[in-house]
This record gives sequence, structure tokens and C-alpha cells, in this order.
Amino acid sequence: MAASSTTSGFSIARGFPTTAPIVTAPVDRIQPHRRRIITPQAGRALEVLGHAIEYLTDEFVHEGGGLAANNAQLEAVQLLMAFNRQVYFECPEAPTFAERCRSLLRIHAA
Repeated sequence: MAASSTTSGFSIARGFPTTAPIVTAPVDRIQPHRRRIITPQAGRALEVLGHAIEYLTDEFVHEGGGLAANNAQLEAVQLLMAFNRQVYFECPEAPTFAERCRSLLRIHAA
């Protein structure tokens, strides 16, 4: 079951883990960085999430909080960062220059 945020419209899965797993890929399988097409709605969601993450981390540093395993502030930051990644990765990838060229050549060849 998923809820929808009223500000961003993106679905947020219930029971989302508070700690996001770190995914690593072998060096030979890493693809070059691809740009994403970010809609104004997704851009606003990323902006709001970024400000919230920055605010919470600034508060944490200012208070001199410790890195305890069950620190609610750190869990909140991790959760917001996971939502930030979710919004970003829901945006479609932009075609590379080479892909656009190949597509253009296929259209003219047909």
C-alpha cells in the first residue's frame, strides 16, 4: 500500500526502511553518469527534500549529536535521503548524444 504526498504527488511506500542499503557495482559494470529529465514537480520535491535534509543535518551538527544506532534525527535524515533518491530515480533518463544521433540517422534512413 502506498500513500501520496500532497506536495510532490510521488508515492511513498509504507514500511519503507529507515536505513537505505548501500548498493555497489563492480568497477567493470559501472555505466557513465546519465542525465535525467526532471519535471518541475519532481524538481520542487527534490528542492524541498534537500532543504529538509540540510536543515536536519545542520541541527544535528549544531547540537553536537552523537552517532548512536537509534538516533531519531539520523534516521529521519536517512529516510529523507531515501525519498530524495526515489524521486530522482523515478525521473526518466535523457538520451545520450550518441543515442539521439542514432535515432536521427534511423529516421532519415527510413
